[in-house]
Amino acid sequence: MKVGLLTGGGDCPGLNPVIRGVVRSIHNAGGQSIGFINGWKGILTGNTMPLTIENTDDIVSKGGTILGSSRTNPYKEKDRDVPKLLETYKNLGLDALVAIGGDDTLGVASKLYTDYKLNTVGCPKTIDNDLSCTDVTFGFDTAINIAVEATERVRTTVESHRRIGVVETMGRHAGWIACEVAMAVGADYVLLPEVPVNVDDMCALLKKRREAGKQWGIVIVSEGAKLIGGSKTVTQSAKIDAFGHEQLGGIGEQVAKLIEEKTGIETREVVLGHIQRGGSPTAFDRILGTRLGLGAGRLVQEKKFGRMVALAGTKIIDVAIADAVGQMKTVSQDWLDDVYAFSK
Repeated sequence: MKVGLLTGGGDCPGLNPVIRGVVRSIHNAGGQSIGFINGWKGILTGNTMPLTIENTDDIVSKGGTILGSSRTNPYKEKDRDVPKLLETYKNLGLDALVAIGGDDTLGVASKLYTDYKLNTVGCPKTIDNDLSCTDVTFGFDTAINIAVEATERVRTTVESHRRIGVVETMGRHAGWIACEVAMAVGADYVLLPEVPVNVDDMCALLKKRREAGKQWGIVIVSEGAKLIGGSKTVTQSAKIDAFGHEQLGGIGEQVAKLIEEKTGIETREVVLGHIQRGGSPTAFDRILGTRLGLGAGRLVQEKKFGRMVALAGTKIIDVAIADAVGQMKTVSQDWLDDVYAFSK
């Protein structure tokens, strides 16, 4: 048994524990693992590295991915790149390919299974926590903890200067990070992609709290949030990546300016950006990543292809990759009710 592994899309705390788990599972079954360097780009070029117990056993605490990553999309130039991918798979004598990534990476894995019956197994990764069919994705817990700590530091300085602090988090289409951070730090207001925000209502609330004696405030903004009347999300660049995504960023600055203009309260913004997905994974993400990796290895051994490992409660289960990427998991109404209960 010979299994290829790749990590695609944005880097994420917990990727290395997954790699370690897959390699251990395949090794224990008498198989061999190889890694593709820089995601789908690696399999297109045949750029690989051996994955052994010796070079993966101590990576559980390391952030990022030892395999590297990219946003290469083999289906962007399908007629040219997919044949290259299939040829590399065949020439290396692979029995299966484990794709570790988010909606884009797993979308490619799902198409390869559907279109060419390639033996793919998926493992869900995204700090945005927006993949369906799994309760949580590894990397999310780490991102939440980093963002909470950073926001607590912002709070001490805006409290000292009697300001409002606007903290911009990641979250393109789903506002899970902003939602849970807002709840954890006791934010005054949160802006999510799921709910277009009325700026006047938000500013009225901030003024009301200032008049009631609270001399500082915290507003959490997801990078993909939209304001009522706004035609689209705020972007840093008009460039589109291989999967059709714009580079978001800047909504925090826009919101901070609007708050200061409408309330007269000095306001500062902080963009957390890639800090949220850097550094060592939390214990939760190390454990979840390891268990998902072991589960992915078992799916290979059981020849359950076109499937993705997932977390359901405390159990590792498997679901169709197509189902996981078929619909994005956005912040549900019960969560919205809870987080906005503190913005009244």
